[in-house]
Amino acid sequence: MTVRLWGPGVAVPVVGAAPATTIALVRHGETDWNRERRIQGATDIPMNDRGRAQSRATAERLAGGCWDAVVTSPLSRSAETATIIADRLGLAEPDLLPALAERRHGTLEGLTTAERRRLEAEAVPIEGLESRVSVVSRAVPALLWLATRHPGGAVVAVTHGGVIQSVLLHLWERASLPSGSVTNGSVHELRVSASGLELVASDAVAPVEATGS
Repeated sequence: MTVRLWGPGVAVPVVGAAPATTIALVRHGETDWNRERRIQGATDIPMNDRGRAQSRATAERLAGGCWDAVVTSPLSRSAETATIIADRLGLAEPDLLPALAERRHGTLEGLTTAERRRLEAEAVPIEGLESRVSVVSRAVPALLWLATRHPGGAVVAVTHGGVIQSVLLHLWERASLPSGSVTNGSVHELRVSASGLELVASDAVAPVEATGS
């Protein structure tokens, strides 16, 4: 099944013939709700100490590259991760990029994944749940915009599991990924060039694995 996640009428920045830009999508460090397997969405849950350790480990991993800037979702768990990374890379304070905020989950927020499955099995209406198409329609143009700001450069973009999953599904043209494939502190390298947005490397499962083959 091929699913192209894209919204109609979305204005996409034109990269043109500018040099390729590297963007590292990073998921924030763990929160207590992550540990409890609760759905966070737009609820602003802070990182815990394990999440800070994960963020420092990711920063060390990225320290081997040459980065120009760090941007982040405005939610505190992402912003703190971005600050830890920017400090380690010797870069300026991260800029906030609202389009990278987590997918809104409406009435699901605060529930455990088991509670969510029970509601879905009962076909209970879920108010306020943002579609993946909506997430892609704001996140992808924001990533292309970053490339116009840093042509030929490299940017770390700290965001959330729901955003990263939506972007990966869009690029891989998949309907779903296995649960837990985008872990806290994971890195997913993208390249933006005249040919568009492409995935270079990812800590998540490979596309063929996502099929269950």
